[in-house]
Amino acid sequence: MIFSKFSYFHRIFEKIILLKKIRWIISLLLLVYVCLWFSGNSYIAKALVYATADIDDYHIFDNRKIKAGFPQPWPISYSYNQLQLSQSQYNYFKELGTIAIVVIKNDSLLFESYYDGYDTNSYSGSFSVAKSVVGMLTGIALQEGKIKNIDEPVSHYLPMFSKGEKSKITIRHLLTMSSGLNFTESYITPFANSTEAYYGTNLKALIKGLKVTKPPGTQFRYKSGDTQILQMILEKATGMRLSEYFSQKLWIPLGAEQDALWSLDHTGGVEKAYCCINSNARDFARLGNLVLHKGTWKTHQLLDSNFIEQMVTPNMITDINGEACSYYGLHWWITKHKNHQVYYARGILGQYIIVVPDEQLVIVRLGTDRGAKMGNHFEDTFRLIESFSN
Repeated sequence: MIFSKFSYFHRIFEKIILLKKIRWIISLLLLVYVCLWFSGNSYIAKALVYATADIDDYHIFDNRKIKAGFPQPWPISYSYNQLQLSQSQYNYFKELGTIAIVVIKNDSLLFESYYDGYDTNSYSGSFSVAKSVVGMLTGIALQEGKIKNIDEPVSHYLPMFSKGEKSKITIRHLLTMSSGLNFTESYITPFANSTEAYYGTNLKALIKGLKVTKPPGTQFRYKSGDTQILQMILEKATGMRLSEYFSQKLWIPLGAEQDALWSLDHTGGVEKAYCCINSNARDFARLGNLVLHKGTWKTHQLLDSNFIEQMVTPNMITDINGEACSYYGLHWWITKHKNHQVYYARGILGQYIIVVPDEQLVIVRLGTDRGAKMGNHFEDTFRLIESFSN
């Protein structure tokens, strides 16, 4: 009896100790959050809560609508879905968390497949595919005369770039990722600029605080900050929000079937231009088809062919490894695979819009992971091309 009472009180005591520990941990977490908030680093707390970026993150951000107009459904190929992935191909893409694959060949829908509950209308985040879209929108602003030429200093549009080394940065430097700015692109630390850009609430302040650490135009270094500055230029040059400009100049003319969303840094804020267009695979494919046809969509020249030629021409600026950048143009990736010239847009979780001109082929893949690094590209890029090209 005595032992039983002792055991009972011991369990009560343990529960009290446990509750005290839980309270202590909660208090500590609240203290850390308050410190982060008042130090101007509240984004770190959000980064720690969500841990990693996700294709459905539009749910946790404010968004601006990219309006679609009159829908132009894809013509269906006579060979629609006759070509199927082999079991090994299926397993490979399944392991990478693929949620959608759409293939357009000769301007018709050849193949599509969806996984894990996603379908033709499901939103999914583009991540850095958005960078390539911003590159295209810069070309449109250029052909409209809203930007005089891409060798203009950024300071012509943004006074914050009018002094010191920043005054030497041009629009071309931004398009070729050679601004020389010290934006830190890292996905393993909550203290990087890329984390603050993603989870923070003031992109303009982040950009304003950047400094030039390399002479502009001398080194290719991939960084989201360069794309975000292009957003600021486009908004100033066009007098329109980036989402609105995208809607009017591309999304509506391309016959997108569904409104898209562009995530913002805060309510009523600016678009996260370097990432975060949320749409579906079929509509993303329209952008690839426009590049395939050198800016023409059903006889309408939406984007100047000369600019597209520049987009997909290697910029050849020395990269961080001391080699000429033969794999990146003006915000578009470039490679060759088995004698196929390939242009593509890509996002960090395996988002792709791949263009294979000699095959009249556009491949869109959306998912939650990507393959092994192979030089400056990733294995799944090549596996996709092999799966659907001759």
